[in-house]
Amino acid sequence: MKKSNTLLRVLTSLALLVGLALIVLTEKYIPKAHIVRWISMLIVMGGIVETIVCFVKTSAKNFRQNSVLFSAFLMWLIVILCSAYVVGARPWIMLWMLMIIVGADVGAWFFGLIFGGDKMWEKISANKTWSGQIGGIICGTGMSLVYGLIGTHTFMSNLLWVGISVSLLSQYGDLTASFIKRKLDIKDFSNLLPGHGGIMDRIDGWIYVLPLIWFMLG
Repeated sequence: MKKSNTLLRVLTSLALLVGLALIVLTEKYIPKAHIVRWISMLIVMGGIVETIVCFVKTSAKNFRQNSVLFSAFLMWLIVILCSAYVVGARPWIMLWMLMIIVGADVGAWFFGLIFGGDKMWEKISANKTWSGQIGGIICGTGMSLVYGLIGTHTFMSNLLWVGISVSLLSQYGDLTASFIKRKLDIKDFSNLLPGHGGIMDRIDGWIYVLPLIWFMLG
């Protein structure tokens, strides 16, 4: 992925963060509408449709060779959809998670760009570096602490662990999506968002985060 495309991805993530913040504020005044829940589910469903289309378009031979992997990934996307239903009922938590994911995304891009260094898994994703992962954890955790400061005006050390966990999971969700795309021999899940790929390319950071939050809430 070119640096310009990576920057576009970061800007898209920031736009999503601002958009969700506005939606959360709207839901504050219309709580029974559950706007965040339904929009979250709609976005995840869009990602599922894109993934199914990619599976259908791949060659029969490729699908047979990776049928277990593709089926497992599709089933996991259903789990994510259920997670969006549960977690979406708690809009402030969704905003918190998105702040961490955007922070991790921006941090990974910036640190990777500045420091470079060894690749994490070059065969899966050619642009991800260990320095980027460290930067993502630092920035994502920072965003978690900022969320606590905004909400309580106090430093909440327990938010460190949430920030670290979510930052790591979001990056490995990204790697998982890259691995699936590599198996499908595609660059993006779709061209729905010109210059950005598809819906699934934008929400891959949620792949493990949403189910974890659902589990914690449960």
